[in-house]
Amino acid sequence: MLVQEGQSRTPGIDRRLAGSFAGIAGALNAAGFCAFGTFSSNMTGNVSAVADHLGLGEVARALPILALITAFLAGAMSATMLISAGRQHRLGGVYAYSVLTEALLLVSLGVLGLSLPGVWQGAVLVTGLSFLLGLQNATITQITDARVRTTHVTGMVTDLGIGLARLLSRGGDGSSPDREKMYLYAVTVAAFLAGGMMGVMAWRVLGSALLFVAAGLLALLALAGIASARRLNAS
Repeated sequence: MLVQEGQSRTPGIDRRLAGSFAGIAGALNAAGFCAFGTFSSNMTGNVSAVADHLGLGEVARALPILALITAFLAGAMSATMLISAGRQHRLGGVYAYSVLTEALLLVSLGVLGLSLPGVWQGAVLVTGLSFLLGLQNATITQITDARVRTTHVTGMVTDLGIGLARLLSRGGDGSSPDREKMYLYAVTVAAFLAGGMMGVMAWRVLGSALLFVAAGLLALLALAGIASARRLNAS
């Protein structure tokens, strides 16, 4: 899932990637809401909230949300720089290493969250998650040529609606590429929804220890990608 790039990827690979990473992203996004009452990856809502607070002159309330937007942006930038550096050094499995970086940083965030006093824990966790979800979204966006965006549910639902309208206008006679795209969008949205539900339930039981579970899943996916890249390089 984390080795093939761009047009060399099959629809099945993209669907597996979307299902895996959108599910994890949904769980982490839900964890951020449980911790701080704000969604870590909802940049549309966060930008709107900043505009609302600034319009009302509530600068102090706008600043924490602005920090989330900045963190998400920084995460996307970091992923792009990591991937570019890996390509320059001809590092096989560069996308898998980016995901492994996310997993390691998620462990660090979990440790930090457990050690912080309650008054700071939620704010630090949700800001850290914004950074990591920005990193993940940029990584998956680049490896799939933007066919999959694990946290951009608004865009996926929009594209799914467009596809359904086109399908209905043709009397159900949609082309195979259109159907494949709709299937991919549906898988992404469903995985994000299911991940969010499981994330809420897991947070109620595990608290911030949920981050370690998510980190473990990401590490498994990353290590599988690294091993696959090494086998390809050796062949």
